[in-house]
Amino acid sequence: METHMQLTDQVALVTGGSRGIGRAIVKGLAAEGAKVAFVYRGSQQAAEALEAEIKAAGGTALALQADVSNADDVKRVVERVEKELGNVNILVNNAGIIKDDLFVRLDADAWNSVLNTNLGGTFNFCHAIAYSMMKARKGRIINISSVAAEHTNPGQTNYAASKGAVNAFTRALAVELASRGVTVNAVAPGFIETDMSEAVRNKAGDIIKKMIPARRLGQPEDIAKVAVFLAGPDASYITGQVITVDGGLSLGASAV
Repeated sequence: METHMQLTDQVALVTGGSRGIGRAIVKGLAAEGAKVAFVYRGSQQAAEALEAEIKAAGGTALALQADVSNADDVKRVVERVEKELGNVNILVNNAGIIKDDLFVRLDADAWNSVLNTNLGGTFNFCHAIAYSMMKARKGRIINISSVAAEHTNPGQTNYAASKGAVNAFTRALAVELASRGVTVNAVAPGFIETDMSEAVRNKAGDIIKKMIPARRLGQPEDIAKVAVFLAGPDASYITGQVITVDGGLSLGASAV
């Protein structure tokens, strides 16, 4: 029996799409029939491998190099996607970096680069695409946030500030775009098994799993499935929400 693909003929754009959570989202959207463009900054080999993998499975993929914090780069990417694949119906702002340090040691560069990438990149892509979504009266914007916006650890003032701002931005933009048929939501992952979280996970060791009521680390696919749901027709009445996907970590249950 042939399964119906929910995103056939939709055009999706995912930032930070070559590795980790972004890669899982790209694959999830493509599996539902979307034509997926994705942006990478430095991981060219991983990006090309993912593009080839999706094409080999019969899907449409386009890997594009860009710095999400650079508005000119973003404009160039969006123009190319529109020209090659069509107007973007689904935007996933996943690109993010961490530069953790205790606040008294945090330099201006570590502050600015995290804010410019995590928050600025989200603004740049929303700004480049929102108008065409409003005009089409349909669209899905999904911002990848973090539980660190609400439950932060020492050394994360820059990261927590960026993700807290992404949550507030998500709610405010949702109010503006809702009447035009465009939804704006965020997904806030907990501890997910990715390259980016590796240093934190290695430092904490097994104690992390004891802090998570589900007793396991999340997989990139756990986040991707929620993003794909938000991108699809079944989520048309959900907007302005921050959906936490963390195995219960943010409930604050003590280790037993």
